[in-house]
Amino acid sequence: MAHTGRSTARGLERVPRRMPVRVPADEAASAAARKVKRRERIRYKFFTLGLGLDMPMLFLILVLLAVGLVMLFSASYAYAYYYFGNSYHFVMRQGMFAIAGVVLMLLISTVDYHQLHKFNLLIFGISVVLLVMVLAFKGTAIAPVKGGANRWIDIGVEFQPSEIAKFALILMFAHLISLYGSKMNTFRYGFLPFAGILAIIAGLVILEKHVSATLIICLIAFLLMFIGGTKMRYFVVIGTIGGVALVCVLLFSDKFAYALERIQGWLDPFNPPEGVDTWQTVQSLYAIGSGQLLGVGIGQSRQKYLYLPEPQNDFIFAIICEELGFIGALIVIILFALFIWRGVYISLHARDRFGTMLGLGITFQFGIQAIFNICVVTNTFPNTGISLPFFSYGGTALIMLLAEMGVLLSISRHSNIEKT
Repeated sequence: MAHTGRSTARGLERVPRRMPVRVPADEAASAAARKVKRRERIRYKFFTLGLGLDMPMLFLILVLLAVGLVMLFSASYAYAYYYFGNSYHFVMRQGMFAIAGVVLMLLISTVDYHQLHKFNLLIFGISVVLLVMVLAFKGTAIAPVKGGANRWIDIGVEFQPSEIAKFALILMFAHLISLYGSKMNTFRYGFLPFAGILAIIAGLVILEKHVSATLIICLIAFLLMFIGGTKMRYFVVIGTIGGVALVCVLLFSDKFAYALERIQGWLDPFNPPEGVDTWQTVQSLYAIGSGQLLGVGIGQSRQKYLYLPEPQNDFIFAIICEELGFIGALIVIILFALFIWRGVYISLHARDRFGTMLGLGITFQFGIQAIFNICVVTNTFPNTGISLPFFSYGGTALIMLLAEMGVLLSISRHSNIEKT
């Protein structure tokens, strides 16, 4: 009997089942490849205006910048009036650099940070050339000596090439760590190229007698290598060699005799050996002690009236302690801690290893420098020239800092975090 297409039992029409369409494996693979390529094209666009940035990080940056400008004016107006006849000399200049820096930061934040892969060698080469210029033109108008230190380049604008060198090292390390991947546990890939880059930059910076910058550069390098996967035994070897070399230089060479003097002054600043100047450290401790719990009031510092040398620079945290007291200083430290936490959070949620290492490097640089400055001001570390990020006077240094903040915000645009 012929089939009528209807069910005789229930009287329901039987609908033929649609069979799934099978796609050949090679076509499915090619389609998946096209999707990946489309995602890569979207991901590596030069500008990423459509992606939101991390608002908590932006808020922390702007708060630190605003508080820094207020405290810079409070710390500097007496010194500025005495030496320049204008109480607003430092804060006006810093304010203009801050505005330009914020604009630059926001522009850089719209550039996909992956583009930096293309410029790592160029930035590294420029930083090396500038460091060599500091040594080659020492004592000239191009590389002036200030306070016995030779760290600056003046090519229309004056800046310290070591600031660029820090970022160049971070960028090179992040690029290589993302490139080598699982090979980072080998000597050839995980240690040798990084040791070479570090030797070039740290060697040139230490020849400038910039010990603090050398220590910061080395710490950033070791942290990135450790997180990147370099084996611990290589750190033991390089640490032993570096420690022995440093001790030999300090004990048997007079090239870094000033470093020994600072260590002697650090051990007992109120009763230093003959010929060792601890005036700045002593005045800093007086300022910190005067602040007590709540401070003497903003603008009411006494040590800034030519007792503490150049209070707008490396020792501005002492004025913060004096005027805002322990509570105010603690709030500033908490702001720094929140910044470091948010920077690490953004970095760890980056979509690739390059973003993670680049973000961690920038965050480490900021954190180490802030910790070192506070330790120097409180005489926890020997006195050495380290500025306090967002607070210490220095226009080009602020521009460089905000440019790096732009890179960190760019990473946040691509991170796996909730953004607006």
